[in-house]
Amino acid sequence: MNNTRRSFLKKGVCGGLGLMMLPELAKAVVNERKNVNAPKTSLKQDSVILFQGDSITDAGRKRDATVCNTFDMLGPGYTLLAATQLMKSHADKQPKIYNRGISGNKVFQLRERWETDTLAFMPDVLSILIGVNDFWHTLSSGYRGTVEVYDNDLRNLLKYTKEKLPHVQLVLCEPFAVKGGSAIDEPRWFPFFDEYRTSLKKIAEDFGAVFVPFQSAFDAAVKLAPARYWSGDGVHPDLPGRQLMADVWLEATGLKK
Repeated sequence: MNNTRRSFLKKGVCGGLGLMMLPELAKAVVNERKNVNAPKTSLKQDSVILFQGDSITDAGRKRDATVCNTFDMLGPGYTLLAATQLMKSHADKQPKIYNRGISGNKVFQLRERWETDTLAFMPDVLSILIGVNDFWHTLSSGYRGTVEVYDNDLRNLLKYTKEKLPHVQLVLCEPFAVKGGSAIDEPRWFPFFDEYRTSLKKIAEDFGAVFVPFQSAFDAAVKLAPARYWSGDGVHPDLPGRQLMADVWLEATGLKK
């Protein structure tokens, strides 16, 4: 265990949830699980940053919004919290940040809208959080997908993306489930859901993408406060969970200042 992680755990046990706990947690989990083959994300002038995914990214944004860097575009989720930090810390670059997550999406549904909702934006940085529905809907909605389908679909989507946007910087976010949330029936979820997380981590390594360890962050966070403090249902984060996700995303990408 490195000194950063040891210091974090000591403060967490002895000091409670202090002002600096989430940034320290973010740094610790990223240092433990980062993809060492991925370069830190860089921004140029007017860089386009696009967040893609399902309801966790969507977070109730206004889907008819067209203007970047606005509440309507970003919604009230982790994307807003990450974006506001990016806009403050990188004001000299004037990044243009968009959110095109759609609730309920699985990987194949991303592909169905990829031309208009991703490629048309020509992102310099593309962040994707997808996978929880690819598993969850096999339990709740009769979806017949498997981890092999998830892996193949995502790999094919990323290959296609790199063909169309060879210089795009990929950020792949770990799908997560917070044990103790109301929607997480642990005997039905685990260890099966872990296979999707393992798949995503390997894909990030193979594509040289930044890996954002959301599951590890929530696993550490529940040692500071109960699961339902971070996410009532264990899938959709509440305000503390959204801030945690933003901190981890910024730490993993190297865009935190």
